[in-house]
Amino acid sequence: MNLRILPNLKNPAELKKLSEAELAELAGELRQKIIETVAANGGHLSPNLGVVELTIALNRVFDFARDKIVWDVGHQCYSHKLLTGRFDRFHTLRQEGGIAGFPRRAESPVYDHFDTGHAGTSISAALGFAKARDLGGLKHDVLAVIGDGSMTSGLSFEGLNNAGAHKTNLIVILNDNEMSISPNVGALSKHLNRIITGEIYNRMVKDVDGLLEKIPRVGQTVQLLAHSVEEGLKSMVKNVLAPGRLFEDLGFKYFGPIDGHNLPFLLDTLKSVKKLEGPRLIHVVTRKGKGYVPAEEKSGPFHGTSPFVVATGKKTAPPALTYTAVFGNTMVELGGMMPKLVGITAAMPDGTGMVEFMQKFPQRSFDVGIAEQHAVTFAGAMAAEGYRPVVAIYSTFMQRAYDEVIHDVCNMNLPVVFALDRGGIVGDDGSTHQGAFDLSFMRIVPNMTVMAPKDENELRHMLFTAVNHNGPVALRYPRGNARGVPLDQKFRDIGIGKAELLREGNDLLICAIGNMVHEAVEAATMLAKDGVSVAVINARYAKPIDTALIGAWAKRCGHILTVEENALAGGFGSAVFEELRKEGLGAIVGEALGIPDRFVEHSTQESARRRYGLDAAGIAQHALELFKVRNDLENFIFDKKKSPDPLRK
Repeated sequence: MNLRILPNLKNPAELKKLSEAELAELAGELRQKIIETVAANGGHLSPNLGVVELTIALNRVFDFARDKIVWDVGHQCYSHKLLTGRFDRFHTLRQEGGIAGFPRRAESPVYDHFDTGHAGTSISAALGFAKARDLGGLKHDVLAVIGDGSMTSGLSFEGLNNAGAHKTNLIVILNDNEMSISPNVGALSKHLNRIITGEIYNRMVKDVDGLLEKIPRVGQTVQLLAHSVEEGLKSMVKNVLAPGRLFEDLGFKYFGPIDGHNLPFLLDTLKSVKKLEGPRLIHVVTRKGKGYVPAEEKSGPFHGTSPFVVATGKKTAPPALTYTAVFGNTMVELGGMMPKLVGITAAMPDGTGMVEFMQKFPQRSFDVGIAEQHAVTFAGAMAAEGYRPVVAIYSTFMQRAYDEVIHDVCNMNLPVVFALDRGGIVGDDGSTHQGAFDLSFMRIVPNMTVMAPKDENELRHMLFTAVNHNGPVALRYPRGNARGVPLDQKFRDIGIGKAELLREGNDLLICAIGNMVHEAVEAATMLAKDGVSVAVINARYAKPIDTALIGAWAKRCGHILTVEENALAGGFGSAVFEELRKEGLGAIVGEALGIPDRFVEHSTQESARRRYGLDAAGIAQHALELFKVRNDLENFIFDKKKSPDPLRK
């Protein structure tokens, strides 16, 4: 259909001029624009289609040029962006220099009030905005929009607890679709599901009223008794089964559950709740993928999707073997070999490749919900009892459990394996999702071993080595397709801290780790054409460093270039040069190549790697420059030795 209303909206204030019929038409146009754009660019489809009516209602009732809104995670903000002046740029979604896939203050200082990308932050941030408002003597509204999956995050409960205690004016919208990325798990999910169905509660209230109506109203004593029975029974029903009791006990006025796709009712509810004071929570029930059948039927795969064909829902690129899939398949193989191997994930069995393991070994599989801190401590205790837990979490989300990694695993030297999916440059999800820091923050912790495979075959052997190691291991591997190398049928222990010499050379050593290794080999091939003889080492480990092998070849070649898809600060390169200095080789000319001291913005992985010189051509260029610097320095020293000092007589 042609878009009639959406392209002509200059700002959200114009929503107030639209009729209910026009608002319904606008909802259809928003869905069409989102589906077409995500089909072309990739992005988060299911969560955005589920909140279309809610976003329209919020922007009609509130003025977010003055009021504040914080979107939890932020992967459901596409409609908000389209309604707040970004329609003309929306086709650039998640492209380099274009619209971000998450809220960005720099993108829209007026309407995007807080950068988000990780779950559970919205209530704490909204409370911060609310208290700042109060201290400034202002009167605007502050809202947090949080999914039921994010509500399992410990930070969410910290925010709820503190907000209820402050009793400040704050509105929390609980968007309940029974999903985070995969189906929700845990007691809170079951509690919310009971609220949604509500049949037991409503039926019991009705039955109590019917029973009491049958009691004859004769005599004052009987009337008093009937009244006491009525109050007692209603109190029991309310205390045991009443919707929202959990939130009311935390200090919130609870409203709901309400249909999140019924625009008129949404508008009435928001208008009424807006007039009240104190902490308020509106429980909205929505459907992920609403309005697009493939996303409704399979909301998980369409949560965050690559480009697809709108008519069929099929991906435009043929499926390829990914590092995630190789990890998942290897877990299944190892699970059959090791009765005490357990798998743990934090609400992402699909994203981390753990689905098949969970199906095959349900008693040894644990999805703990969006609770990374709990996942790590839970794993630590299982390891203390003789089990071998593998905690599969995206690199960017593991940052949230750093205290537990140190305190509850490494301090006791417990054999927990941290499978850090999406290590390195992630691409179009943007700055909040890059796995750029794990080599740095993991390697500084005592007892931790840090490894990264050069390809999918080495990933298999590394996972085998990790689960058989008597101590904590961080195994990081990249997002995306594997390299297509053959997979060994038998596992082998590659040895802790053992690097691998891939290519001999005399002029320069490139020492690379992880998915940069193959790029380094290709760079060495390029340099050979220019007459530069380059040795290449696959380091395998950021901790411990194979000082003997790397030191010997650095000494032989005279200078060394380290390459990593990680922050330079405290990363693999830092580790190598620290070890060389310990061995008295600090005078060797060297340089570290990696991600500079800045956040990586959204773009394709390939574009970001080119920008930072982390492709074969960039590595070759840096190596050649380093080689020339060394030669120039040697020639300068040699000339000085031959020439008389002009200051001496």
